[in-house]
Amino acid sequence: MSPFALTRILPEDATGAALRADVLHGLTGTPKTLPPKWFYDARGSALFEQITELPEYYPTRAEREILITRSGEIARAAGARTLVELGSGSSDKTRHLLDALTDLRLYVPVDVSESALTLAGRALVAERPALAVHALIADFTAPLTLPRSPGPRLLAFLGGTIGNLLPAERAEFYAAVRALLSPGDALLLGTDLVKDEGVLVRAYDDAAGVTAAFNKNVLTVVDRELGADFDPGAFDHVALWDADNEWIEMRLRSRRAQTVKVPALDLAVHFAAGEELRTEVSAKFREEGVRTELAAAGLELTHWWTDTEGRFALSLSVVG
Repeated sequence: MSPFALTRILPEDATGAALRADVLHGLTGTPKTLPPKWFYDARGSALFEQITELPEYYPTRAEREILITRSGEIARAAGARTLVELGSGSSDKTRHLLDALTDLRLYVPVDVSESALTLAGRALVAERPALAVHALIADFTAPLTLPRSPGPRLLAFLGGTIGNLLPAERAEFYAAVRALLSPGDALLLGTDLVKDEGVLVRAYDDAAGVTAAFNKNVLTVVDRELGADFDPGAFDHVALWDADNEWIEMRLRSRRAQTVKVPALDLAVHFAAGEELRTEVSAKFREEGVRTELAAAGLELTHWWTDTEGRFALSLSVVG
């Protein structure tokens, strides 16, 4: 069996500290916000898996279609011997890339979940005798140091997660990615594309209410981890399209005037009836905008692939 290594970059107490900081900052701001990364405890991750199978939610299917049909082209363009994947999770759809990258020697999955990394990493080294896996327990939004690895390297950021970052945050992210890469390395980026408003809203407000449960799960996480007394039933799920910014916003709307206590932060938060708490921004993109943002960080977009319906794109950008 090929080797599997696991390195913890994220300190043991970092998750709890980050949650406390995010909740304090978000619930005392105007408007009130909570970052979407706190959706994903065990229940939230299971709910998101359900979302990816819903008829309304197209991004996962669209991206998988591109990976199935275009991985050979991606592999030839990248020529990678090392694949680094940010937010790797189960590494399930990554297997299409791993199969196509015939010169690959090292896979570096990066995720905050030690259990997900261990499960996926051990499965991969059992399946692929020639592949070494060096997993990193890390937050991709924080400074990252990669293990020594053979080049060229391909850094993959899939799933459209880039859309959860605001424009200034995206600029910081691309600059950090550029700093990790050397000439000849490349970035493979998944971006959800601008399309009909109805299609977009339905993808985030499904008829079965799974996304609503996923959205409200962030309140359950805050209750459990910080001793808060949020009542998820006192909030309604809201998804809307912001045409000016070209992004979907998910919000939780207070059904009545209420005060929520967060004992771990010695905090009491008042919500007016109808007041909204923003839990996610999911930006949608156009090719020229993606190209411009990448170029500002020193990354040249050289390849652009979409699914057959033009809903989602994978792009390859190289370091000159």
